[in-house]
Amino acid sequence: MREVRVSLVRSDDLSYSVLIGRGLLGDVLADAQRLYPRRRVFLLTDANVRTAGHVAALTGDRPVAQYVIDPPGEVSKHIGTVTQILDAMESLKFGRDSLLVALGGGTVGDIGGFAAAIFKRGIPYVQVPTTTVAQADSSVGGKAGVDSRLSKNAYGVFKQPGRVYVDVATLATLDDRPYRAGLVESVKHAMVADAAYFEHLETHLDALLARDFATLEYIAERNVTIKARVVEQDVEERGIRRILNYGHTLGHAVESASGYRLLHGEAVALGILAAARIAEELGLADESVRRRAAALLGKLGMPSMLPTDVSAEALLEIMSRDKKSLEARPRFVLLDRLGHAREENGEYVRDVDPGVVTRVIAGLRA
Repeated sequence: MREVRVSLVRSDDLSYSVLIGRGLLGDVLADAQRLYPRRRVFLLTDANVRTAGHVAALTGDRPVAQYVIDPPGEVSKHIGTVTQILDAMESLKFGRDSLLVALGGGTVGDIGGFAAAIFKRGIPYVQVPTTTVAQADSSVGGKAGVDSRLSKNAYGVFKQPGRVYVDVATLATLDDRPYRAGLVESVKHAMVADAAYFEHLETHLDALLARDFATLEYIAERNVTIKARVVEQDVEERGIRRILNYGHTLGHAVESASGYRLLHGEAVALGILAAARIAEELGLADESVRRRAAALLGKLGMPSMLPTDVSAEALLEIMSRDKKSLEARPRFVLLDRLGHAREENGEYVRDVDPGVVTRVIAGLRA
């Protein structure tokens, strides 16, 4: 088993371990209750995870109070779901002596962290990610929240997990489309922080697509190490942590404008291509960055063109509400070379003229 330590400050009580391996599910509850003794466990999961058998693998023959999000996915990632979870916990007389276990993908983890942060003014929780996107990115770093009617992740908090259990064997049950889409977050990490890792993804793509467990353990460790290194420097995303939003400015807008027909990774892939093209147009990077990204994303089966019913006007309107926007102008994380996000005077996001953005969006239709 591999272990990566996330040290948010030089203090053990604000640090946590990410445990990576295969066949970890059966040990999660016992380990979590050693970490948090004398706490009642409340399990949050979704219908897909339960159907895949992961709930049974985690609980064994132990009776565990639980809430199952149904329907699963982004359609349920809203305040209404959080209210239902908190009502369920209160009806079962859970209190501040509770421990929430979030078992599932990014939606389960985001909702779980948000619910844990506000239930009885805060209870601890642990993450057990079961998808490629959650194991690569969303389970680590403490960003939790839900969507509004108008935009993605509009309401949220920073709530760090007490521990993260990455069991790569859970990925064996994931459908091909979300499996591939979730790997885009690995591509993102490599593009903003580690060119050698990007090359590793290029050369080991067949093993990744074959779901080779050793390869999955390696990339989980690389992803967590990269993210931990960034988050440790900037927990609340005021500076360098913004590089982890690479591809997300347009990506989140595409998700919202498409009515979430596109998966998160599929939309972020389009956002990565747009950000790389913007960097070219502004003379910050040469075409090799976009060319290599497009080749790798294409082999993952990601889209390279926007949906025909998503207009530039809709995308610009949604981007004006993005959390990185300034005076309603879209702001982007950009690269000056593969593996390195551009920084100017301590800023990692850059205002981009809407005309440039519109032109780049048009290029994603040609």
